Amino acid sequence: MAGSDYWWLLAIALGVVELLTGTFWMLVLAAGAVAAAIAGLVGLGLAAQLAVGAAVVVVGAVLVRKLRPFGPNRPEPSRNPDVNQDIGARIAVPRWGADGLARVSYRGASWEVELLPGEPVDAGQYVVREVSGSRLRLAADSEFAPSRAPTSAIEERLP
Repeated sequence: MAGSDYWWLLAIALGVVELLTGTFWMLVLAAGAVAAAIAGLVGLGLAAQLAVGAAVVVVGAVLVRKLRPFGPNRPEPSRNPDVNQDIGARIAVPRWGADGLARVSYRGASWEVELLPGEPVDAGQYVVREVSGSRLRLAADSEFAPSRAPTSAIEERLP
């Protein structure tokens, strides 16, 4: 078996591992193995194959780091609807306490809710914007208060 055949087998194995893990890192390593296999096919020695493979892995790692979906612009987990299913849920609050807190029934349990700063203390419909421990942090529902403009990119994404 030729030296480049081992690189092809490694690339296939890394591709399978990629499918099982769902990350891009194994795909980057597989691309490096493919580049090393091609370098072997054109007749380069083992050192050159390793150098070509390593260069492709470094470039791929930089690209994945820059383009990954959970990069530096992602919202905190407490505000991220991709992480927490409660973000964006609508909740009816019948009355608020003087301290801006209330107890509501939501998903079959009693939850403590609080208003985000600047929100009106009125009974009505609210939307979960954050989850802080076991407390839901709410903002007025824009469907019932159309004059309120979104204050963040997360609020713009909510239905």
